Amino acid sequence: MSNSMPMGTRVKLSAMMFLQFMMFAVFWGALATYVTNNKWDAMKPWILSTMPLGALASPVIGMVADRFFNSEKVLAFSNIVCAVMLFMAGRATTGVEVFMCLLIAMLFYMPTWSLTASIAMANSPAEQFPQIRVFGSIGWVASMFFSIVALKAFGASIDGTSIPFYCGAGVAVAGALVALLCPATPPKGKGQPLSVIDALGLRAVSLMKDKNFAIFMLVSFVAMIPFNIHFAFLSDFLAAKGFKLLTATNYIGQAAEMGFMLLVTVAMRRFGVKWSIVAGLVAMVVRYGAYYLGAGDMLPAIYVGILVHGIIFGFFIVGGQIFVGKSAPADMQSQAQGFYGLMTFGFGSLIGTFANNGLINFFTTRNAAGVLEGSWDKVWLVTLACSAVLLVLMAVFFNPKLDETTAG
Repeated sequence: MSNSMPMGTRVKLSAMMFLQFMMFAVFWGALATYVTNNKWDAMKPWILSTMPLGALASPVIGMVADRFFNSEKVLAFSNIVCAVMLFMAGRATTGVEVFMCLLIAMLFYMPTWSLTASIAMANSPAEQFPQIRVFGSIGWVASMFFSIVALKAFGASIDGTSIPFYCGAGVAVAGALVALLCPATPPKGKGQPLSVIDALGLRAVSLMKDKNFAIFMLVSFVAMIPFNIHFAFLSDFLAAKGFKLLTATNYIGQAAEMGFMLLVTVAMRRFGVKWSIVAGLVAMVVRYGAYYLGAGDMLPAIYVGILVHGIIFGFFIVGGQIFVGKSAPADMQSQAQGFYGLMTFGFGSLIGTFANNGLINFFTTRNAAGVLEGSWDKVWLVTLACSAVLLVLMAVFFNPKLDETTAG
């Protein structure tokens, strides 16, 4: 491929990324509060588990699409399904109905993260892909303006209501139209046999024979439990502390993430894989320590916990992807990344959703206004302790030999 990319193609691919991440972010940030406000307590962990359930099915659905259909057409169809399901979720009157709508939506949405990457990489030089991908992060952050505009223009907060579902549906329709304008991207796996084992990356289990790889995968799997409480339940905590712009406050961390992501490669070269990943876990300890203080009278500490999201995601999650890539042989790269995704954002997030829901219910109660109040400090203390144990385990027992070449 030429080292230059037509401006029209750049604009289309950038718009594709922007809309694809915005459609999810606009409703997910305050979803926990919406469920809490409607008193669907029994369905809450199930509704919040729709994303990891979608992530578990994503490789299989993506494998089928990758062998029979153009990627841009699959993306457009997936977005239309998401638009319909999000619209129906907004009209749903029971927790079961919302769960079913979001489950179908996430089964079609989660594969689009890899689809958009495939479309962008197939139609742009490799060195320009990060310039396209960053618009996904920009779209995520920009989703906060739906709630800001609603509050400023109409004097009403849409966070914790059904309106974000309709906003997401509208963005999904726009995303479908933009997808059809993107360059044709034929199925790259056409003619290849279908293998669920390959799609889920299960052949990469053989890499667990290496002690350091096994330690990393197990710690990463468990770490998604404390990671998940911020990702799925933070809006409940913010509502309990009196915050109004739940989505906007939550996504300050994503805004900071764009800056921290630029430091990951530099840190890897200077300090090596191990200490870069450990730095991400240190940031997780700082986050939950800050939330513990914020649960008391130090409200500004909450902002510190939100801002370090970029360090956690960049150094621990992305740094982990880099470690997996360096640990796996060339013919097992996709398998290894698939296995890592399955263990973290699949099983780890799924277990984390139910575990954290139980933890919050144990230490909090619903007040007359429907807000979960009580011992949030104890919720964060337990999460802090879990994060600290994982930090020690990674710092002491994780000693990959590839650090010697990475740090150079």
